[in-house]
Amino acid sequence: MKQKVVNIGDIKVANDLPFVLFGGMNVLESRDLAMRICEHYVTVTQKLGIPYVFKASFDKANRSSIHSYRGPGLEEGMKIFQELKQTFGVKVITDVHEASQAQLWLMWLT
Repeated sequence: MKQKVVNIGDIKVANDLPFVLFGGMNVLESRDLAMRICEHYVTVTQKLGIPYVFKASFDKANRSSIHSYRGPGLEEGMKIFQELKQTFGVKVITDVHEASQAQLWLMWLT
């Protein structure tokens, strides 16, 4: 069976390829915290020579309480992700919950 390779920009991910670190936050809590976390991951992964992809959610729709923090939302989340990309040169992944969000995410990526 042919090995599936997933491309995240210039980073290739597959079982038979070198390790890639996906790290970040469960949910974007604030721009400042996202910047500090991403900076730390970038510092460590560059030192170790490990490819790094930032991962966080802009909306945690599956919370057990309707009163729990869900995130900054799509528009504010995309602004934070864009700043992370521009500041640290990282690739970013997130989850989407609706087809309309996927379309906006695709436009943002291109």
